Amino acid sequence: MAQKSRLERELTRELRNKVVLITGGGGSLGSHITKRLLKYPIKAVRVLDIDEYALFKLKRSVKDSRLRLLLGDITNKDRVEMAGNEVDIVIHTAAIKNIEISEFNPIETIETNINGTVNLIQMTMRRKPKRFLNISTDKAVDSFTLYGVTKQLSEKLITWGGHHLLDTKFASIRFGNIFETRGNVFEIWAEEAKKNAPLSLTDTAMRRYYIHIDDAVDVIFECIRTMERGEIFVPKMKEYKMKDLATKISKKHKIIGLRHGEKLNEILITDAEKSIAEERKNMWIIRPRARL
Repeated sequence: MAQKSRLERELTRELRNKVVLITGGGGSLGSHITKRLLKYPIKAVRVLDIDEYALFKLKRSVKDSRLRLLLGDITNKDRVEMAGNEVDIVIHTAAIKNIEISEFNPIETIETNINGTVNLIQMTMRRKPKRFLNISTDKAVDSFTLYGVTKQLSEKLITWGGHHLLDTKFASIRFGNIFETRGNVFEIWAEEAKKNAPLSLTDTAMRRYYIHIDDAVDVIFECIRTMERGEIFVPKMKEYKMKDLATKISKKHKIIGLRHGEKLNEILITDAEKSIAEERKNMWIIRPRARL
């Protein structure tokens, strides 16, 4: 308890009077980050999102004059530049995430996930916020999907920024799946269960790493406090057999087969990365070996 209080005091000092920009901040994770940030003595939280309805929902659920709702796209350099004016901390969650949609929309996916990240880094070069935290995914590890490859490149870009843009501390967090996010398999299963239909399973052997959204935000806040120069933080997440998770909802299942780009098992961290990573109780920290 004393340890937690000490960490809270340090985080309070870190966030006091700061302006935070959250890209994709109207999404499930972004909105949770926003609500948690507003519990601290910050100056403002700017939520940049292309989804007008998500911003509307966030405004309805948060009554705080420090909340700034910015409608815009990270592929728009001018909008990113305006959003980043006098910002202290950037938390980058915006991305095209759906594997199937990204495969059929490669230009849009590359434009958002890679070029949008570049726009934010270039804004950072000019505006010089103190910290830039990128939210990544286990799909970036040993990937053969377009989404995974774009997120892997985003990690590389952030690590590069950590080495060369010394006015700002950069880092990435590589999460697995988050239970409470929108558009995930639990949403599909809930719809199927409501109709008393069998739940769709791609394969009975499929496994995935999961974390609860409040725990994910805890990790994000911990990394904001400790990040330095281009690290990749990899939380130690629990691996679940998808069939077991489905069975908690319904014993009726139907096997639909792996979709394009899906793996039976995801990897949080490679053996090569683990060999150079610093291991802590709740995460690995992959620190770049040399300047790029």
